[in-house]
Amino acid sequence: MHSLPLITTLVLAFGLALVFGFLAERFGRAPALVGFLLAGIAAGQHTPGPFADPELAHQLSEIGVMLLMFGVGLHFSVRDLMSVKGIAIPGAVGQMALATLLGAVAAHWFWDWSWGAGIVFGLSLSCASTVVLIKALEVRGQLTNRDGRIAMGWLVVEDIATVLILVLLPPLSGLLGAPGSETAGGNELMKDILMTLVNVAAFIAVMFIVGRRAMPWLLYQVAKTGSRELFTLFVLAAALGVAYAAAAIFHVSFALGAFFAGMVMRESRFAHRAATESIPLQDAFSVLFFVGVGMLFDWHILIEAPGQVLVALLVVVFGKSLAAFGIVLLLKRPLKTALTVGASLAQIGEFSFILAGEAVALGLSDNRMVNLIVGAAILSIALNPVLFELTGRVEKLLVNRWAWARRAAEIGAEETVEEERPDTSTRPIFMAGDGPMVLDLARRWRKSGMKPVVLTTHHEVAQELEKAGVDYVECEPDDATTLENAGLGKALSYLIFANGAETLRYHAVAERIAPNVPFMIVADDPGVWVDIAEKEGSKVRLLTTGELIEGKLWEVVLRSAFRKQAEEGAQKQNAPEGASDKAESAAQIVQN
Repeated sequence: MHSLPLITTLVLAFGLALVFGFLAERFGRAPALVGFLLAGIAAGQHTPGPFADPELAHQLSEIGVMLLMFGVGLHFSVRDLMSVKGIAIPGAVGQMALATLLGAVAAHWFWDWSWGAGIVFGLSLSCASTVVLIKALEVRGQLTNRDGRIAMGWLVVEDIATVLILVLLPPLSGLLGAPGSETAGGNELMKDILMTLVNVAAFIAVMFIVGRRAMPWLLYQVAKTGSRELFTLFVLAAALGVAYAAAAIFHVSFALGAFFAGMVMRESRFAHRAATESIPLQDAFSVLFFVGVGMLFDWHILIEAPGQVLVALLVVVFGKSLAAFGIVLLLKRPLKTALTVGASLAQIGEFSFILAGEAVALGLSDNRMVNLIVGAAILSIALNPVLFELTGRVEKLLVNRWAWARRAAEIGAEETVEEERPDTSTRPIFMAGDGPMVLDLARRWRKSGMKPVVLTTHHEVAQELEKAGVDYVECEPDDATTLENAGLGKALSYLIFANGAETLRYHAVAERIAPNVPFMIVADDPGVWVDIAEKEGSKVRLLTTGELIEGKLWEVVLRSAFRKQAEEGAQKQNAPEGASDKAESAAQIVQN
C-alpha cells in the first residue's frame, strides 16, 4: 500500500467521503460536507487504522480550490467585481482587523500567549474559506446575485491581503517575537510590500490586457476542432496552468490566479460550455478539499483544551460575523446583505492553515495553534449551513424589534426592485430545438442585436450556429446543471420548439432554476399542453409559429418582465409587424 500513495489516498478519500457523506445526508439531516470532514478525520493519521498521505491530500485539495475558483470566475465579469469594490475593500480590511484583534486579545489574555503568536492566531481566524463560501452560495442560488457578488469580492480582497501578510510575515517575525529572527529594516520592509503589490498589479494587468484577448481566442480555436476531449483538456490546462503561473511567476495564490483565469475566459461565447465541462472535476476535487481539512485535525485537542477550541470557534462564528454585519450596515447597505455577508464569513479554511503553518515554521507558535485553527475550521464549516438557514428568521426578528433594522430592510427593498428590473439589451433568449426555424430565428435575432442561446443535441446544428456567430450549448434541455451555468436564470425568455411529453420535464427543470423567466411552447398545435397551459395561474404560454414570426413573443415577454408598466405601454404602442422590428418595439414599450 505504501508503494501506491496516490491511489491509496484517492481510494480512502473518495470511499470514506461517500460513506460519511451519505450517512450525514440520509440519517444526520446534515449537509454532505459534514460527512466529508468526518471522512477526513477517519482517513487521518490521528485515527487508528489505515491513513492517507496528508501531503498528497493537500496538493489534491489545492487542485479543487483552483477548479472551483476558475468556475466562479466564469460566472463573474470584471464589471461585477468592480461594482462591489466600494464595500468589498473597506469591508474586508475592517473585518480582518477586528477579527485579528479579537483573536490576539483572547490568546494573550486567556492563554498567556505572546502578542506575536496571538496576532498570527487572530490573522488565521480572520480569513474565510473560498470553497465553503462557493458551496454555500451555489446551494442557495446566490452566487451571482448582488449579495453573492459582494461576498465573493470581499473574499478576493481577503485573498490579496493574505498573500501580502504571508510575504511580510518572515521579515516581521523578529518583531513578533520569533526566536533567532531579525526584524527587517524599514527600507527592506517597504521594498517587500512594494514588490508584493507590484506582482499582484502585474498579474492582473497581464490577465486583463493579454489574457482577456488570448484565452477566448484560444478557446474558440480548440472548439472549432469539434473534439470534446480537446475542449475539456484546454479548460483544465487553462485553469491549472494560469493558477500555477500566477503562483510561480507573480507570487500570488493559486486560488486568485484561477479566479482571474475564469474571469478572462468569460469573454468567450463558449464560457458556459467551459463551466459545464469543469463541473465534474470541481465536485470531485472539492470533496478532497474537505477530506484534506479533516486529515489535519488531531481530535485529542477536544479533550485536552475544549475551552480554547470553543473560544476560537466563537471568534470565527460570532466575532467575524458581527464585525462584518456592522461594517456592511455602516456602509449603508441593506440588512439582508449584512446578514448574508456575516453568515458567509462565519468560517475559516485554506489560508488559515497556511498562516498557522508559517507561524510554526518561523517559531512563533507550536502545533497547538494549528490544531485549534483546524478544530475551529471543522466546527465552523459544519455550522455554516445552519447560520445561512437562520438569516431569514434573524432578519424578521430584527425588523420587528428595532427601527434601524426596518430602515436597513427598506434600503434592501429599494435596491432589489432596481436590481431585478430587466435589461432587454443584454439578457439572452433561450431556445431549445433543432429545426430550420430555430436556426433561422436565431440568425435573424443575432443580426438585430439580440442574444439568442440555442440548446441543441445535434452537433451538425451546433456547427451551423457557430458559423452564424450564435451562442449555443450542446445538451439535453433537462440538464439542470448546464442550464444554470449557461445563465437561464437571467434569460429574457425560454422557448421550446416542441410539444411532446418531454416538454413537461423540460418545464419542471426550467421552473426550478428560473421561476421568473417566461416559458413558451412554440408549435402549430398545443400537443400535451392543451389543458395544462390554460389552467388558471399557469405561467406557460403557447405560441404558434405564425404568431412568433408576427412578433407576439415580444408582447408576452415584455408583459411578463414589466408587468403593469408593460401592459400600459402595450396599449399605447402597436405590436411589432415582424420579427425584424422587435428591437424598436421593445424599446418603445420599455420607454413607456
